[in-house]
Amino acid sequence: MIQVEGLSKRYARHVAVDNISFTVEKGDIVGFLGPNGAGKTTTMRILTCFMPPTAGSANVAGFDVFEQPEQVKRHIGYLPENPPVYPEMTVADYLMFVARLKQIPNSEIKSRTNSVMERCAVTDVRDKLIAKLSKGYRQRVGLAQAIIHNPEVLILDEPTSGLDPKQINETRELIKGLSGEHTIILSTHILPEVEAVCRNVIIINKGHVVATDSVEHLKTRAGGGGAVLVQVDTAGTADAQTVHQRLEQIPGVSKVLDRVKVGERFTFEVESLQGENSRADLARAIVHSGWNLLELKSSGVSLEAVFLEITGAPYQATTAPAVEEVLEGEEQ
Repeated sequence: MIQVEGLSKRYARHVAVDNISFTVEKGDIVGFLGPNGAGKTTTMRILTCFMPPTAGSANVAGFDVFEQPEQVKRHIGYLPENPPVYPEMTVADYLMFVARLKQIPNSEIKSRTNSVMERCAVTDVRDKLIAKLSKGYRQRVGLAQAIIHNPEVLILDEPTSGLDPKQINETRELIKGLSGEHTIILSTHILPEVEAVCRNVIIINKGHVVATDSVEHLKTRAGGGGAVLVQVDTAGTADAQTVHQRLEQIPGVSKVLDRVKVGERFTFEVESLQGENSRADLARAIVHSGWNLLELKSSGVSLEAVFLEITGAPYQATTAPAVEEVLEGEEQ
């Protein structure tokens, strides 16, 4: 649905994006991550036809962003960090205005407007001026305008910026509900948001794509085989030390740490060697020993830890202007 090949954007004194390539499959929801100045904003602006690339190509919904920008715009919905709303208009009037701009047939404008207001949970404020809405409601109205023409691709830039925790959860659930029906690429500074919403992630650093993978696989790779929490019930047939020793004997296991003991239930954190995944062997060994396996789950390497490892620099969770924004207009 989105195909980027060898994309570059150069300014007179700066290379914002340097020969990047990635693919976003139909119906997927992808987090686009990177430190400030990494090239995220430039890439998003190229995909939305706001600016042309210096080299390479980008194809969105089957159309080239350089050769067919009008067709691309018809097939995408875009929500920038600051929603493009008119504060002097009511919610319903604004969305009907957007529907006409996006050339929705007159016979469908009312039904389409009602549909997106219900979907984005703004029906209760349909007759209110946008200027009187909270930040959370304005964000929902912005998302409604992005999907009113039912685009194949949604490009969202910092969709939960400035929202309170309740509004953040509501917006995240709304975005997750749009996946599958729409292909979504989401640029954000909030790493837990990617873990909560996205299936896959693209990490860009210093103008280069440095990782493209599923969130879970990326976290597993970063920690070798990863660490898992194992809860075992021996029903009185073995003590914690015996279970500990048995787990240490399993091929591929590098370390076993005692965590919790409640009666005859023992919880251990088990780390695997680099490149190994011992989950199946752990489960098999516990069952063959005659014990009950109550739980086997990832202990969770955070996406933040993965980000730090890959980029080698502290993550800047700010909204300071990126270098490519400052240099906009200096295309070489």
